[in-house]
Order: sequence, then structure tokens, then C-alpha cells
Amino acid sequence: MKLFFRQTGDTGPAIVIVHGLFGSSDNWLTISKTVAALGYRVFSIDQRNHGQSPRSNDQDYTSMAADLHEFLVDQQLENPVLVGHSMGGKTVMQYAMDYPDGFDKLVVVDIAPKFYPIHHAEIIRGLNAIDLLGITSRNEADAVLSRYEPIVPVRQFLLKNLYRNAQGQFNWRLNLPVIERELHGIGDELTNPKIVHKPTLFIRGSESPYIVDEDIPTIKRIFPAARIETIQDAGHWVQAEKPVEFVETLMKFIA
Repeated sequence: MKLFFRQTGDTGPAIVIVHGLFGSSDNWLTISKTVAALGYRVFSIDQRNHGQSPRSNDQDYTSMAADLHEFLVDQQLENPVLVGHSMGGKTVMQYAMDYPDGFDKLVVVDIAPKFYPIHHAEIIRGLNAIDLLGITSRNEADAVLSRYEPIVPVRQFLLKNLYRNAQGQFNWRLNLPVIERELHGIGDELTNPKIVHKPTLFIRGSESPYIVDEDIPTIKRIFPAARIETIQDAGHWVQAEKPVEFVETLMKFIA
């Protein structure tokens, strides 16, 4: 699958960023520009069924890892640093297991290699409740979504997927039917886990429940060279809530 991507920076080592569920490359623009200014080429992709990448009936980590592999081959990126947040973190972990010689370092942002129970069902219901043909503004969509998601920044993040098509009608840059069907699989453990010996950094938010201390032995078992860094006063969207601290932590590891 040929993924849509954005490139920031023309010279320097390559860093590839993989977004999480309901996200896109657009969410990483500010971080990409900051990192590129430090002398790197930053590639941020849209995963399948997200953003401007193609749609598919599959949303499993083996397929998403294969998509990433195809992208790296197409762009002739040898030994890049791979950065993945949430679902994207599981994608880059699966990639590291399936293609162990295809990267230099791994950065996993606020996700562990374990099963997570479904907890996005209410968001899916809220997105499906928005009448795309009936609404006339983003504010109307937000009013509907607010009945399902009370946190304003989360709604703003979700509604970045709303756009007007060539006919002027609202549409989603998400394949909602497939994402809804595959929610359980998105939370699932990784397929055929293997030991990854490359340098790996796990970044977690101190206020996030996604990586807890009890997960560290499992992380260390699969990624024996892993380091775990905690950014204080940050939740699951570490890079958005604490961008300065996030970039400092990322660059220290890469350097």
C-alpha cells in the first residue's frame, strides 16, 4: 500500500513518525518542523484508513508494519529512526519484530506491547452520530460529538479528520466502518513477538495509564536494550501536551 506522507527537512538522518488511532501526519507538523530544524529529514506518514492514505478492509499490525516497510523501501530510507505513538507505537514495534534489520533506533510513545481492552467505542458512536449530509459547519459537528466526548482538546483532535470533499460536503478522512469493526484487534497484543535488540526508547506520560510500572518487565523482556523515560504532568498525547520536553527527550536518545 502506498501511504501518504509529509516530508520536513531536506538533509540529515531520517526520522519516520507513525501516528496513532484517529490521527494523521498533520498532527505531527509542529514536532516535525522542530526536529527538522535540528538537522534531520522527518517523514510523517498517514497509516491505512487514516488521513489521505488508501482505504483497506484490514487494520492489523502485520499489515500496518508491511505498509511501513513498503514506504521505507520506496523512499530508499536506510536505517531510519522510527517513532510511533499509541497505535503507531505498536506498528513500529511490530515492524521491528518483522524487519529487524530495517531501522537504526526505535521510539515508542505511550504504549506497551500488551493487550488493551476496547475503550474507544463511545468516540466511534459520537463520530457516527454526526450527520455528514445534514451539518453545515464544524461547530455543529462539535455540538453532536460533545454528547459523547466532554473533553474539548480531544474533540478538536478528532474533528481534524472532518473535511469538505470536491462537492462541498463534509466527509471523514477515516475509514470509520473498518476502524469500528477492528477496534478489538487494534488493542490486541502484537503478532508472533520476537526479541528486538536495537536501541529502543519508551516515552510515557506520568498521568497516562497506558504504560504502568507493571509493564516494564514485559517491555524489558522483548526489548532488552529499552530505556523508559517519563515526562511529568503529561497524559497519553505526550507530544502535544509537553512538546518541548518531548523533543528534548527524543533528541537526547537519538544523539
